[in-house]
Amino acid sequence: MAITAPNTRPANPRFSSGPCAKPPTFELEKLSGAPLGRSHRAAPGKAKLLEAIETTREVLGVPADYKIAIVPASDTGAYEMAMWTLLGERHVEMLAWESFGSGWVTDALKQLKIDATEKTAPYGEIVDLASVNFDNDVCFTYNGTTSGVRVPASFDIPADRKGLTLCDATSAAFAMDLPWDRLDVTTFSWQKVLGGEAAHGMLILSPRAVERLESYTPAWPLPKIFRLTKGGKLIEGIFKGETINTPSMLCVEDYLFALDWAKSVGGLKGLIARADANAAAITAFVETHDWIEFLAVDPETRSNTSVCLKFTDARITDGAAFAKAVAKRLSDENVALDIGAYRDAPAGLRIWCGATVETSDIEALLPWLDYAFNAELDA
Repeated sequence: MAITAPNTRPANPRFSSGPCAKPPTFELEKLSGAPLGRSHRAAPGKAKLLEAIETTREVLGVPADYKIAIVPASDTGAYEMAMWTLLGERHVEMLAWESFGSGWVTDALKQLKIDATEKTAPYGEIVDLASVNFDNDVCFTYNGTTSGVRVPASFDIPADRKGLTLCDATSAAFAMDLPWDRLDVTTFSWQKVLGGEAAHGMLILSPRAVERLESYTPAWPLPKIFRLTKGGKLIEGIFKGETINTPSMLCVEDYLFALDWAKSVGGLKGLIARADANAAAITAFVETHDWIEFLAVDPETRSNTSVCLKFTDARITDGAAFAKAVAKRLSDENVALDIGAYRDAPAGLRIWCGATVETSDIEALLPWLDYAFNAELDA
């Protein structure tokens, strides 16, 4: 029987998990208000940076007494800054169930060489969260971007914890309801859920994290771009738009545009609803096709942003080659770009379902998954 390609294509084939699709209303001309060719320390630049910080607070619902900074090197830079400046004061529990969390484990054990316990789980699963002792510092990813596994709603961080929680939330912020009162350090990057531009990170500190910064000095030297205190006191200017190094004001303008778009679709609730609708469309497809399954084993831990899928048909003899061929076919058809699994993850597909992706595009993509699967099986 002939295998026929679907008639309908996604209007936007961009399903990359980072950098992610721009907001649907994006046009380059809308960034014309950026103060280009000006110092970021001049009044217009500082005003834009402070606006980015405070609008982030507004959309995410970050408490007024939490500090927010724009820092270098994307989410990686923000999380490294937190680890290098805060860890070492007490025992640390490093939780990992995908590649980025594993990277933080490596930094803690092999670079900082701190007193730490490693708790890991294979791709598709999550560590035993009930065993975590929050009298220790705890480092974890809220959503595993490369595994499609997020912490479940039942993950209960005690209010009376003695340690700090350091949360990498780069593919969770703006798509999941983060428990701010239980998170002491939260990091993310603009290029994920809001589809912003790369190279800038966000660092959010609770009062408890600030207290640690002002009372604890790490045993190792800190590079300039990691230094958040001076003379034992927080450098307040960093959290008011006086960035440590030079930011791109064009990228800042793009982030401000994305934040305004976020408010136009209902703020955080609207963003979460859009991501949930996208993930639900894929769930409905998986439930009616027996050759594909979620990488995340437990439905309670399945991501609504970085949705990872695996092929389960017994006729597939080389899973990695098959998944690569399916992704290539969809890319060549300009139906889905950059949806192959992450290089360190099990073979399969990874479809970004964050808020900037239209549900209609997800729905238009799904028949193409069926087509590509059958076409490659028949090849």
